[in-house]
Amino acid sequence: MWEITVLRKVSLMIVSASRSLSLPAVLPGLVLCAAVTLSAYLVEQLQMMIFRSHWIESLVLAILIGIAVRSSVCLPQTFIPGIQFAAKTLLEIAVVLLGASLSTAAIRQAGLPLVGGIAVLVALSLVGSFVIGRLFGLSASLATLVACGNSICGNSAIAAAAPVIGAKPDDIAASIAFTALLGIGAVLTLPLLHLLLGLSAVQYGVFAGLTAYAVPQVLAATASAGAVSIQVGTLVKLIRVMMLGPVILVLGAVHGRRPGGSPVNLRHLLPWFIIGFAAMATLRSLDAIPAPLLPGMAAVSAAFTVTAMAALGLSVDVRSVAHTGGRVLAAAALSLLALGALGLCLIGLLNIV
Repeated sequence: MWEITVLRKVSLMIVSASRSLSLPAVLPGLVLCAAVTLSAYLVEQLQMMIFRSHWIESLVLAILIGIAVRSSVCLPQTFIPGIQFAAKTLLEIAVVLLGASLSTAAIRQAGLPLVGGIAVLVALSLVGSFVIGRLFGLSASLATLVACGNSICGNSAIAAAAPVIGAKPDDIAASIAFTALLGIGAVLTLPLLHLLLGLSAVQYGVFAGLTAYAVPQVLAATASAGAVSIQVGTLVKLIRVMMLGPVILVLGAVHGRRPGGSPVNLRHLLPWFIIGFAAMATLRSLDAIPAPLLPGMAAVSAAFTVTAMAALGLSVDVRSVAHTGGRVLAAAALSLLALGALGLCLIGLLNIV
């Protein structure tokens, strides 16, 4: 069957991507990354025990702990290969597996007007956020990451876009750290806006789904508004997440071009993990991936992403992040406000009641 062939090719690509480094070379750095990852998960669980909720996700905690370790300890050179392997190859594998969590079923449930409106909103938000970032003096790479995080699905979008555009570890860490702060702020602020704006349950669900960064944040923000808001918000959020695939493909096409008009190699235009991401999403939409495998694939993708973020934290010069921190936070905040305004406009244009 063709889907087995695609899966086999993706597996071969993963093996090829990691073949250049031997296990003894990468093992010290991988162990350190795993230790940071475990610490992040433990802190997240500690939050759950104390506060009944995790205000800071393990993905963000991994970056912060990694930065703290790198800033306080001079790491021997033996750790570097494993850290680099985790930051690049494990992240790319996580992106491939992320494709298995996307399905076109959400599109069939929502209807074309809403889906088309969300697609236009994401496109406008991406362009607007990028322009805002550049106006605040952010590099093109950092502005792109902030735009992807705000417009699509926060940390996951940043993590998926980073290897496509060749983002520096400092840019990835800064965009995720400050976007995460805004994500927490959005969860706390959205219920207040629900009351101030006088939105109906359906309208608020759409609004929350368009502005919150992650599905758990949508659930938290809409919980006080009732089951209808939760269901609508989750559906809108899932459709928004599905825009990640087309955006990643466009970014791959744009950043895969070579200067000077020379011929473009398909390998540079579409890196292996983008092809793998698209293949997984297609297989999921065709129900070609056995249902029992999906939770495991999602768990591995999440674990690899957190480990990659730990590696990025271990690669970051904290002084560089601090230097751009104020500008990143201001640009991300203004972009989020613009996204919220676009969301209200979409609700009005579609006459959602």
